[in-house]
Amino acid sequence: MALEIERKFLVSGDEWRKAEGIVFRQGFLSTQKERTVRVRVGDNSAQLTVKGITRGAVRSEYEYDIPLADAGELLLLCEQPLIEKIRRRIEYGGLIWEVDEFLGENEGLVVAEVELDREDQPLAKPAWVGDEVTHDPRYYNANLIAHPFKRWQDRTDC
Repeated sequence: MALEIERKFLVSGDEWRKAEGIVFRQGFLSTQKERTVRVRVGDNSAQLTVKGITRGAVRSEYEYDIPLADAGELLLLCEQPLIEKIRRRIEYGGLIWEVDEFLGENEGLVVAEVELDREDQPLAKPAWVGDEVTHDPRYYNANLIAHPFKRWQDRTDC
């Protein structure tokens, strides 16, 4: 089984903006917590990703490259609004941090994710990494469709 072990954090400051970014558009064919099915387009490539339920910071993940034309058609079938974001990849402490600056309905939200080899792996955090939100479902991309960041009542933590 393919596993994703990922921790997610809020981001502060602007130091992370120095890295170049790629614009992604992604949509979800399924946002059930037991399984999500995502279509993602960015940088002239497209993927279909299926993820299982999250247990701690671990979940099953299966990702496949698909033709761009197919991805464009699948995005039309996805729940709305689509997720739009700029992703920057930054190496720190021997790991790759992915910083997502959300656009559109989720503009103003910036989170950093880091994939680990094991859930209890020690983690050195860059100075621009803030509070951990790994276990807060509001920050799951699949949940940002039904509850976009712009509509959150309490945004004091972000």
